[in-house]
Amino acid sequence: MIDITPNPIALQLGPLTIFWYGIGYAVGLAVAYFVMTSEARRRGHDADLLANGLIVVAVAALIGGRAYHVIDQWSNLYASDPIKVFLPPYTGLGVYGGMITGTIAAFLYARWKRASFWTWTDIVAPGLFAMQMVGRWGNFFNQELYGPPTSLPWGIAIQCDHRIVAYPCATYPFATTAFQPLFLYESLSGLAGLLVLLWLARRFAPRIHTGQLLGFFFVWYGVTRYTLETLRADNWTFFSIPTAQIFSVLFIAAGLVVIAVRGRVAPTLATVDDAARAAAAAAAAPLAGEGVDPGATAPA
Repeated sequence: MIDITPNPIALQLGPLTIFWYGIGYAVGLAVAYFVMTSEARRRGHDADLLANGLIVVAVAALIGGRAYHVIDQWSNLYASDPIKVFLPPYTGLGVYGGMITGTIAAFLYARWKRASFWTWTDIVAPGLFAMQMVGRWGNFFNQELYGPPTSLPWGIAIQCDHRIVAYPCATYPFATTAFQPLFLYESLSGLAGLLVLLWLARRFAPRIHTGQLLGFFFVWYGVTRYTLETLRADNWTFFSIPTAQIFSVLFIAAGLVVIAVRGRVAPTLATVDDAARAAAAAAAAPLAGEGVDPGATAPA
């Protein structure tokens, strides 16, 4: 058993409290930005488009993620004191809520910038895995997102005041009880998904169509989350079905539809990237050019 029970507070500066949870997601966002911009440059696209766009999408995702969490934990944390919804620390985020509002914001931002939504979602998708890979460690510091008791050597200790009702210390003593680290499983799934997406984008660019990497992300995350929800005892349920599993099925279905439809109607990554590189080269060349239309844009 791993009996480390960390303090959720990283730093206290007078009235200002900095939590490890927030640091985890800030570092995750930085890693995600690095992955996204690296992919954009490698594929010949303007990485500067991500700077402002990431801020817009991140804010939208935070709002959606917070709303999902509040609904999820309303009876446990907020029903008796609703003002806590608006007070720090803002340590509760629901991934599906953030994914929905973030995707909507990304679509609107792409339309505003007259950029291809599908091309940029393929560039962003690996970064989403990176965000999950790093950000989920914030749950470790908060002693949350854990499963049932386990005898596995990587089981983690959970202090009594962080236990859900199903696992009281009177029944499951602190000194001898370890729990499944679901946050770790999701983090490792994010790492694996990141590596697979980066490999697919390099190895099969002539065969993968724009938007399909986003579809792959939806399917991968949906399967991961659906599986992990079977190990949770504090699920937000809808007619006795964990709500996260319902969203997981919807995201898996949406991902499969995106993969199928985009495979029929969209250009390949290689086609889009070649056009983007040609347009960038033309813009950098003298006006006399070398026969490349400076106004050329990448297909969607």
